Amino acid sequence: MKKKHTIYSFVLLALTGSELAAQDTIRYSGKTLVNVDYHHGQLSPAIGVHSYQTLRANRTNSQGDTSVTWTYNHAPMLAYWNNKFYLNYLSNPVGEHIPPGQTLLQTSEDGRTWSKAEVIFPPYKIPDGTTKKEYPGVAKDLYAVMHQRMGFFVSKNDRLLTLGYYGIALDAKDDPNDGNGIGRVVREIYKDGTLGPIYFIRFNKSWKQPADYPLYKKSKDKGFVQACDQLLTNTLTTQQWAEEADRDDELVPLKGEYKAFSSYHLPDGRVVGLWKNALTSISKDNGKSWLYNPKRAPGFVNSNAKIWGQKTSDGKYVTVYNPSEFRWPLALSVSDNGLDYNNLLLVNGEIASMRYGGNYKSYGPQYVRGISEGDGNSKDGNLWLTYSTNKEDMWVSMVPVPIKDHTEVHASDHFSKLPDGKELADWNVYSPQWAPVDIERNTSGKALVLKDADPFDYAKVERVIPATKKLMVEFSITPSQSQDGLLDIEFLDAKGTPGIRLSFDSAATFRTKAGYRNKKLLTYEAGKTYKVVVKADVTTRIYTVSVNGKDLGNNILFAPLESFSRIAFRTGDTRRFPDADTPTDQMYDLPDAGRKDIEAVYSLEYLTTKSF
Repeated sequence: MKKKHTIYSFVLLALTGSELAAQDTIRYSGKTLVNVDYHHGQLSPAIGVHSYQTLRANRTNSQGDTSVTWTYNHAPMLAYWNNKFYLNYLSNPVGEHIPPGQTLLQTSEDGRTWSKAEVIFPPYKIPDGTTKKEYPGVAKDLYAVMHQRMGFFVSKNDRLLTLGYYGIALDAKDDPNDGNGIGRVVREIYKDGTLGPIYFIRFNKSWKQPADYPLYKKSKDKGFVQACDQLLTNTLTTQQWAEEADRDDELVPLKGEYKAFSSYHLPDGRVVGLWKNALTSISKDNGKSWLYNPKRAPGFVNSNAKIWGQKTSDGKYVTVYNPSEFRWPLALSVSDNGLDYNNLLLVNGEIASMRYGGNYKSYGPQYVRGISEGDGNSKDGNLWLTYSTNKEDMWVSMVPVPIKDHTEVHASDHFSKLPDGKELADWNVYSPQWAPVDIERNTSGKALVLKDADPFDYAKVERVIPATKKLMVEFSITPSQSQDGLLDIEFLDAKGTPGIRLSFDSAATFRTKAGYRNKKLLTYEAGKTYKVVVKADVTTRIYTVSVNGKDLGNNILFAPLESFSRIAFRTGDTRRFPDADTPTDQMYDLPDAGRKDIEAVYSLEYLTTKSF
């Protein structure tokens, strides 16, 4: 009997241990998966996400400014310090790992309007004759390329450091983060916006030659040296250095092919670690050791792109990543306890044309980073993210906290009556630099204005509404032109499928999509305001349109929907390129890639929705 009891206890203990081990990892337990045939993955959006382009590459910039004309831009990092956002990213003239490389900095007080990028770590000349261990080739007239997985550190003495890494790529296929580069550089960003001198904070052991910058210990600024010393003892910071550092660097606790580390703390003090491919582990000692070698987080779908995790200001947790084998869409998942994630919501499902081809340039919004623990918290309490699109343009997205995926209240958005700065709180915004979205004042008050001079992108806003089968929508729109531009107004379901599309086209026609064809409703005039009322029933698939009080007849939904869940306004055609079968590499530039179109402007005075 005692033996049986002992066996029973052992089995129970083993099961309990197994259950505990099963709980000792993050997991995605939701049922939502993406459909990569759509850039948005058929995901419902997190409500109120505002996405702004901070940098638009343009190789034909007449001033030859390398902060703009270099068209490989990637790996942005974000911090919030001294009431300001800081964004750094790395850049090459054309493609990944093709020198020269540099790192640049942008700043913003509101996250929407960003400063012109300035070079903070300039190109670094590699001495002729330099070789790399176990890789053929000899440096001749060669510059370093930059490669870093962390960009900022705020010290206990309130110093903001920004960092970069100079790696060596002897050819286009060489790996600059193989541990055989030059080393990591650091400089201070002062509160007045000026920059301190550049120093090396860590050299690779393989680098035996004189360096262009001194070691940080040479600085006469004791506070700066203290800040660097503190960084070097922060294991969660130095763990991010794993790829570029010496393979036996004692500052990197977890050795191995674990890339793009991010982390957050749980309430009990444990740390959740995340790496590319949705690898994860748990640490009980702030990253000095890990309970197990990183393994795939159960249920998470993520390919060779970064995944971001953090605690949000409402006490919940979020992971942000590309939940597919491609680098689209960009999505998030929310957890109450930091371990179990059970939903999947859209952050950015747009892929503009890749204007400039190049080595290892991938389509889509990718390599997402938020603000690391210790690197500040935005005063608005929202989730701020940065990423590149197509490894070409820089973007930020603001996700309101708490994160919402549905609403019970219909739209009643008369922009002139809404508080300043709050007009778009319930709207999702996609705002490129050459196709901006904003609230502007006019003679009658305020309007939501969409502008578009970008041949390769568009402005877009979207309003989530309660799922409705019989919907009445009213809006007032003023096109500033009738011979240029395009404005599509779409009525969509929760998966982003449109059933109704109304358009102001470049031939002065206000039309609706009728199956294969477009049906003309009226000829419109530039500068004239049009009050549009649509009544639609998904059950009968019938909808009516009236404009300025005139009934324009019955129409049929061009796609069946279960219900209406969103209204979208977009200054361009539907995009379906790239898709899952598009060749991986684009090595060509688009014709006239730096051109601008004649700007088209559309002013939306109000939008109301209700069921009937």
